[in-house]
Amino acid sequence: MAGDPGRLWAAGEAYEPYVGRWSRAVAAEFLPWLAVAEGQRWLDVGCGTGVLTRCILDSRAPEAVLGVDLSDGFLGYARQRVADRRATFQPGDAQALPVADAGFDAVVAGLVLNFVPDQARAVAEMRRAARPGGQVAAYVWDYADGMQMMRRFWDAAMALDPDGAGGKDEALRFALCRPEPLRELFEAAGLQQVAVRAIEVPTVFADFADYWTPFLAGGAPAPAYAMGLAEDRRAALRERLRATLPTASDGRIPLSARAWAVRGTA
Repeated sequence: MAGDPGRLWAAGEAYEPYVGRWSRAVAAEFLPWLAVAEGQRWLDVGCGTGVLTRCILDSRAPEAVLGVDLSDGFLGYARQRVADRRATFQPGDAQALPVADAGFDAVVAGLVLNFVPDQARAVAEMRRAARPGGQVAAYVWDYADGMQMMRRFWDAAMALDPDGAGGKDEALRFALCRPEPLRELFEAAGLQQVAVRAIEVPTVFADFADYWTPFLAGGAPAPAYAMGLAEDRRAALRERLRATLPTASDGRIPLSARAWAVRGTA
């Protein structure tokens, strides 16, 4: 993901159990919405572990997909797990894409735009990379409300530590992750026929350990916050979550995740 270069999601092994598994479900809803024909050339901006690239390969029959990311760790993970001759991965910044003008039929970014320092520049670069009439699209988590696994975590953290947790909550840090800011960002880049929609998917955790363990891997804001706590304070957060999460009789924790998706025509 383009964002804090080389630091924000250093390893795919940590990303996958945290949100990578849920990103796949969102991608499966996102791609048909774009209505891109088969045999097209795709650019996956901030490709991360290759989740969106894999979904494009599996469902859209592309001619080729280029994934670009700042993180060597992510790129290595993607190359190992997306073994397809149509896919290529290379380093690059969303704010200065290493591609020629108008080289792609579809340019997409999954769960990355809010981490890019200059979001307007990134979308301008995405538009530059798309051919005239091509699709430019992205999706981000609804941190304020709909991404429940994170919302539940931060609500519990702020109840125990309002001063320390408040400044790290993605809902407060990422104003972009709402429908109107996304629409305005794409329209300001000169994209046409801009549309925004919600994509909501179930995120059912097998048990409390399945929910809690990914927060112990560090990397992203919530796991980094959890691992930065003293052991007793982390235990207090864990037990507050255990007590407040909805839990079925079989131990499963049924939550859901909402992303906001935006598309426009170059």
